[in-house]
Amino acid sequence: MATMRCQPLPFFRTNNATSIISCTMQPSQNNIKVIINGATKDIGKAAILAVTRARGMEVAGAVDSHFIGQDAGKICGLDEPLEIPIINDLTMVLGSISQLKATGVVVDFTDPSTVYDNVKQAAAFGLNSIVYVPKIKLETITELSAFCEKASMGCLVAQTLSIGTVLLQQAAILASFHYNNVEIVESSPDPSELPSQEAVQIANNLSDLGQFYNREDIDTENPARGQLLGDDGVRVHSMVLPGISSSTTVHFSRAGEVYSLKHDITDIECLMPGLILAIRKVVRLKSLIYGLEKFL
Repeated sequence: MATMRCQPLPFFRTNNATSIISCTMQPSQNNIKVIINGATKDIGKAAILAVTRARGMEVAGAVDSHFIGQDAGKICGLDEPLEIPIINDLTMVLGSISQLKATGVVVDFTDPSTVYDNVKQAAAFGLNSIVYVPKIKLETITELSAFCEKASMGCLVAQTLSIGTVLLQQAAILASFHYNNVEIVESSPDPSELPSQEAVQIANNLSDLGQFYNREDIDTENPARGQLLGDDGVRVHSMVLPGISSSTTVHFSRAGEVYSLKHDITDIECLMPGLILAIRKVVRLKSLIYGLEKFL
């Protein structure tokens, strides 16, 4: 969000001095400076648009190895350029932000192999991080947690940025205390994403409660019964169809009733409210937090 700075300029006419007002848009020094790392990915471009439209924050850097030199606003379809070029040097952007002595956040959409170094670089310049990287390893999260604790720097590692997905997970935990049978059914246009992080997280959440589900055939090896996630009987069934929306449904049942929870994702834009919330919250952290639900 920019602020308007106005100043009088002298204007002379018929020997009578008067003035006109010149106004220019200036970024607020109080805004959170946001660096998008992975800026040309679909989610990166959505993030640039979301941050640009949000109050109290602004895009201060866009990092990627593609479309280098192009304006970050133009690649996102904005009518006006942001005058922020895509560059492939995170350190350079961090250095320019640190000179402003402003509050900043790096949003990392890159790759599991680079996340640890990216968070360390951001911390070295005094910036906290948000990490949303599919298939990040538990070992990496553990190492990041130890680093952030030692450095007193904040970091959110989010397995999802969808508030709806978080609410589904929380509702599933509540339901699990009242039902002995549970199945997860999901769909996606991309087979490489299955089983999804969301399905795995739901299964892990339910398994952590110490209950056993689907006792009638918990040991079955029939492939039609889906993939067993964990050791407590939670199974996932994944459907792949080009053009289908990403969807997760958790079915609970007992004698005489079925209780179903469903969440559909039709556009990547649905992740942006969670991202904006995370940006506002992560600046206050002094350690690593795992899961967007900690901010709800």
